[in-house]
Amino acid sequence: MLKIPGYEDEPLVPGTAYLDDPLFWPVHLASCLRGEQAQRAAFGADWDAAMELFRALSAESHWPVFSVPLSSGHTIHVVYRNIVDEHGVDYLIHHPAWSAAETLAVDDGHFMGPGMAWPELLSVARQPATEGVEDPDSRLLLLFPTLGDAHLPDDATAALTTALTALTSIEDPAEVASLLLANQGQWAPAHWGTADGVRINDGGHSHRNPGNAFALPEGRLREISDALDDGTPRDHRAG
Repeated sequence: MLKIPGYEDEPLVPGTAYLDDPLFWPVHLASCLRGEQAQRAAFGADWDAAMELFRALSAESHWPVFSVPLSSGHTIHVVYRNIVDEHGVDYLIHHPAWSAAETLAVDDGHFMGPGMAWPELLSVARQPATEGVEDPDSRLLLLFPTLGDAHLPDDATAALTTALTALTSIEDPAEVASLLLANQGQWAPAHWGTADGVRINDGGHSHRNPGNAFALPEGRLREISDALDDGTPRDHRAG
């Protein structure tokens, strides 16, 4: 049975079976596909089938969960929070030593984020795993809605295009990749930097901006930064 601290009384179910459906991915990324052009490029003639899949994912009777283990021992849980009139997707990170999971990002009408910088998203996608979501392309697309990075590398579109090509039936994955990177979630792309070796940002809705009143505690920010980077603590004496 799935157990996530703070969600013990909720009808959590493994969502892994959805990952084999090419339509799952544009449905999951829908909040980053704003505008008619983006939706037409991502869904094409499959709009009705996509809406049927969305209704299944959003059924109040069960909350699909996708778990992404990290090399550090932490796990990122993607939870479809199917509360009536409060549907959304919670992106949580947890470690067995923690009493509660921490929120990286929330994708709903009261969004919170960003939760990751591009280098972290790529690092998490490529970390090896033997359980949960193991495939690097699946991990990249699954966690893409947490992204908010104002400084993307030149090869970001290529990496996203590769994942969309492998997992979806989208006719022009390069176009959709470009549209996704132009939006990057519901928040404005943040500027990321490091403070005493901890990656932080300036996003007004982010738990990883120490300047926000709702920011995660310093120790959690440090631990999460290490876990997302490569799972290995860095020399925090470096800048």
